[in-house]
Amino acid sequence: MSALERFHRWLVPPASEQGWTAYLWLVYLSFFFIEWFFRPVPAVEFALSLVTVAAFLALYFSAYRRRGPAALAHVAAIAALGVAWAPFNSGSSVLFIYAASFAHQAGRPRQTVWIVIGIAALAGLTALWAQPVLFYWLPGVFISLVIGSANIFFGEQQRRNAALRLSQAEVRRLARVAERERIARDLHDVLGHTLSLIAVKSELAGRLLDRDPDRAREEIESLGATAREALAEVREAIQGVREQDLCEALEQARLSLRSADVELELDTAEAPELPARTQAMLALIVREAVTNILRHADARRCTIRLAPNGRGGSVLEIHDDGRGTIRPDGSGVAGMRARVESLGGELELGAGRLRASIPETAR
Repeated sequence: MSALERFHRWLVPPASEQGWTAYLWLVYLSFFFIEWFFRPVPAVEFALSLVTVAAFLALYFSAYRRRGPAALAHVAAIAALGVAWAPFNSGSSVLFIYAASFAHQAGRPRQTVWIVIGIAALAGLTALWAQPVLFYWLPGVFISLVIGSANIFFGEQQRRNAALRLSQAEVRRLARVAERERIARDLHDVLGHTLSLIAVKSELAGRLLDRDPDRAREEIESLGATAREALAEVREAIQGVREQDLCEALEQARLSLRSADVELELDTAEAPELPARTQAMLALIVREAVTNILRHADARRCTIRLAPNGRGGSVLEIHDDGRGTIRPDGSGVAGMRARVESLGGELELGAGRLRASIPETAR
């Protein structure tokens, strides 16, 4: 991943599903400067405008990472910039539109609809107080309502799509589990029959060894053929079976957290190459940790980081900002600890923190 791509992902997290279009929306900020083409601009206003734009850009890109009360605070701050500039710049009404565009991230649709209405009402009152002209109150009121309502709709669609993708992923996982159970039954049938046959033939060969050496030799040769046939049947039975790899687990975690309005920051840019067994173990740990976050943490933000540990091994870290705690004696924690220790690693737990260290030998 290039430095530009990492910087872009830092500004606009993938969970926002905006991509590079987040920069396209900034074209509307040009309305803030339209008045400058029709009147002289004092040096103080020019300097304060640059400070305001810098503050707005910081809030704009930060808002993509926020949910709940934090998002509402960003919305309020952007709207406050619009109010502050209303007496001096009619183009500042565009700031109310930006504020309304992020309102859908502050909560559920029933809540955010009122936030959008409140922003439009604030724009209207501000226009009556400072700029009672069409150019100011028309964008500030009506376009804020349109953009805010549209983003609420699309935000809800994203949540539903995330839940649908999660359901589809769960169906695929259950299908794999069912397939493994079927194969386990097939293996039981194949090996049960074949091993019984091998036991009978070996006993017969032992009894015939002194009385009929030729017949005993035939039975021993038959044992080899039976073993090879059993090996082929076992390979057929287990063909296509594989454990969930880490990429699948991380994608499923992203969908699970997205459907619960929990923002996931995924840092795997420096992740080392891991063997299938290690990936399978870490995938199970990620799955269990995310389940705990969804059930008990009441979190709004989660970070998953996989990187080298500086000693030739790797480390998986999972953090959340929730209030829940993980019971160290729970069965889920015992399972995670057993998986990490089976790789020769260590599991550390804290308030909203999990750290699994995997040594180089496990790689």
